[in-house]
Amino acid sequence: MASSSDSKPIASASASGAVAPAVPPSAALPLKLKLIHGFGAVAFGVKDSGFSFFLLIYYNQVLGMNAGTVGYVLLAALLIDAVIDPILGNLSDRTYTKWGRRLPWLYAAPIPLAFVWVLLWSPPGGEAPTALGLLGIAATVRILLSACEVPSISLVPELTSDYDERTTLFRFRFLFGWIGGLLMMILAYTVFMPGADGLLRQEGYRQYGIFGAVLMAVAVMGSAWGQHSLVAKLPAVKPPPFSLKGAFSEIVEAFSEKAFLIFAAGGLAAYISQGMTFSISQYVNLFIWQLSEDAFKLYPLVLAASVIVMFFIVGPLHRRFGKPASATFCAIGAFFVGFTPYGLLLAGVWPDPGSGLSTALYFLFLGIANTLGIVVMISATSMVAEIVESYQERTGLRAEGAFYSGNWLVQKCATGIGIFLTGQIVAISQLMTDARPGTVAQPVLDSMIVLYAAASFVLALLAAYWLGRFPISREQHEARVAKMAAAPPVVAHADDPAVPRRPMG
Repeated sequence: MASSSDSKPIASASASGAVAPAVPPSAALPLKLKLIHGFGAVAFGVKDSGFSFFLLIYYNQVLGMNAGTVGYVLLAALLIDAVIDPILGNLSDRTYTKWGRRLPWLYAAPIPLAFVWVLLWSPPGGEAPTALGLLGIAATVRILLSACEVPSISLVPELTSDYDERTTLFRFRFLFGWIGGLLMMILAYTVFMPGADGLLRQEGYRQYGIFGAVLMAVAVMGSAWGQHSLVAKLPAVKPPPFSLKGAFSEIVEAFSEKAFLIFAAGGLAAYISQGMTFSISQYVNLFIWQLSEDAFKLYPLVLAASVIVMFFIVGPLHRRFGKPASATFCAIGAFFVGFTPYGLLLAGVWPDPGSGLSTALYFLFLGIANTLGIVVMISATSMVAEIVESYQERTGLRAEGAFYSGNWLVQKCATGIGIFLTGQIVAISQLMTDARPGTVAQPVLDSMIVLYAAASFVLALLAAYWLGRFPISREQHEARVAKMAAAPPVVAHADDPAVPRRPMG
């Protein structure tokens, strides 16, 4: 495998279009651009909040589907999506229009996404669909969301190659993603499904779905329109025609990048942990911590506060320690802080669940743990941008769409596995489908806590180990960008035999 020291000439353009970022590497991005770009992530936040916090409990406790079955179905939907995602990324890289590579996707996909999102929360006849029906709806939602998010997030390395500015763009994306998700949570707890019993009634879920659908469409299309003047340009090079064989060949080539494989191993563990934590939260809040109606209203505000803290600490952490070390420390810290209340509860030294003191202490630990967890997510996602130049240095090609679709493949598979694990934890714990807070037998709750903690501990260790081994440091990235900027331009196509390729064997 060729190293960076003996890499071949760098192409200034490739099958994916122009290489030069829209904003010069040394220039700070305007605040307006950061806000507009980040606004597009609201759609992902709406989807993630729905899938992670409400979908399992809605289909299990409200519509009466078995939790284990729902977990299997959602995992299968993600596997379908995992096959489609890299193809969407490759298609995005090869899109050639006067509006650039990404914008056509951001204008076309949100409307059908909105309609299918409504269907997910308003199944025909108001009854639980068959497992196959749920699979079709969930898979379609995920595919259409990918058609929005992959092109949007692929704009990051095109907008800037600066190490810290990329972190800033992802800070804003995560901020707006959380704003979208938390807004939906607040409305769910206060307007659509107020109170603990509200989560167990069907009426509010339809309005929840309609509002979320409109918000997703407005966010994606509004963000695209706001960036239109900057990125709506005909790519410098016309890519070769799309072919399924060529797409998978390019995808395999991109995914074999060492740095991406290391990221994928750590990111997979981190995303599984996040998916499991989000999807099990309604169960632990209802049945273990027995939150009151007022506490449920405060719950999104606690998460919002943790996001605000994250927004101000992730930049300094990356500047001081770098992305890999920040991810490692925060992954371990998030586990120990987050599970301290559960350990104390099992030890019999925690205040009575449902009391004011119990809720206040739980929210304190939850807020700190969530802050550290989001830092892990931002660190991991931002690492992908550096892989783009590493790959370009050794092949002469850029493949933002391929790598970010790969990131989505990892994240979605992991989220599905996390939700699947929650379904199995709930099923193994033998929680009844008609359970009510305060009536569940203690052995059932203890079993849920132990299984949840054991899985989280293993995932935290795996995430910390692999993300800490990510091989691209700030210094290496900046040296690579400087070297590429100084290299003589070479115009090439992905199928041009003159394009430098990774040695085989």
